[in-house]
Amino acid sequence: MVSQRRLLFVTLSNIGDLVMTTPLLEALHNSYPDRLIDIVADTRSSDLLKSCPYLGRLIHKEKSAGITGSLNLVKQLREQTYDIAIDLRSVVLTSFIRCAERGFKRRGTSLGDHAVQHHFTALRSLIGADVTIPLTKLWLDEAAQKKARELLAGLGDGRRLIVAPGANWPGKIWPIEHFATVIDELGAQFDSVVVVGSKDDRALGDRLVDDQHLPMINLAGETSLLEVAACMSGASAFLGNDSGLGHIAAAMEVPTVTVFGPGRPARYRPWGPRSEIVLAPNEDLSALQPALVAEVMTSHLAKPSRGV
Repeated sequence: MVSQRRLLFVTLSNIGDLVMTTPLLEALHNSYPDRLIDIVADTRSSDLLKSCPYLGRLIHKEKSAGITGSLNLVKQLREQTYDIAIDLRSVVLTSFIRCAERGFKRRGTSLGDHAVQHHFTALRSLIGADVTIPLTKLWLDEAAQKKARELLAGLGDGRRLIVAPGANWPGKIWPIEHFATVIDELGAQFDSVVVVGSKDDRALGDRLVDDQHLPMINLAGETSLLEVAACMSGASAFLGNDSGLGHIAAAMEVPTVTVFGPGRPARYRPWGPRSEIVLAPNEDLSALQPALVAEVMTSHLAKPSRGV
């Protein structure tokens, strides 16, 4: 049995959801800096956690594994006695493991409308009510940074705009020609453009590259999650749809502008002082005009950094 004192943190599955749990993870670490934290996550997003400096074990939980997977997970977790176990998924898992204190999200006691504020209710009873909620945060390793340098070498130095034209379903995707128009209008503010996304977004990225005069590279489908975070590091701005990539950009301290059609922007916008959103009329992204997005981006980039 492992003897070192540890904490347990059960995070969420999707990319953006996981990133929005990192303020809680940071606050837990800040309150118990001498503890390692074992983290339960999904393989789809856990790459973002592998370089966390206070990570103990990174343990995978997959929804598709069924009851057998759940039993194996409990068996792994029972190898350790935890001082505190925070479960952001349910109240069931930590009932079967050894831990002194447990934390769960509280219904009806939210600290605000945002998901980050809701997550933080799981910790307030354990560390006190006066703790400021941190920003989202990600940690890069040298391999990811090296890969980013290689991918971006052809663009040179200067002001980079990161563009994420895809999303997990068509209703969240702003027309690609509108992205192209905004890039045209704001071209003087940037020296290069980097398109990011999954392999499903590759064709959208190619359409942007074919239509632009600025130096541009399409990395959609070419990077891991940690590598795309490294490619975003130091960028001047991010423009994208409501997707996990906007949350990654915000965690890398990049000024972000996210266009929202259907969805709950008050709850799921990227968290932090450098994040802005633009709402489509009647949640119809086809009706959102590029001129408005360009105006919001220009205004947002001119603002000094401010509190959440």
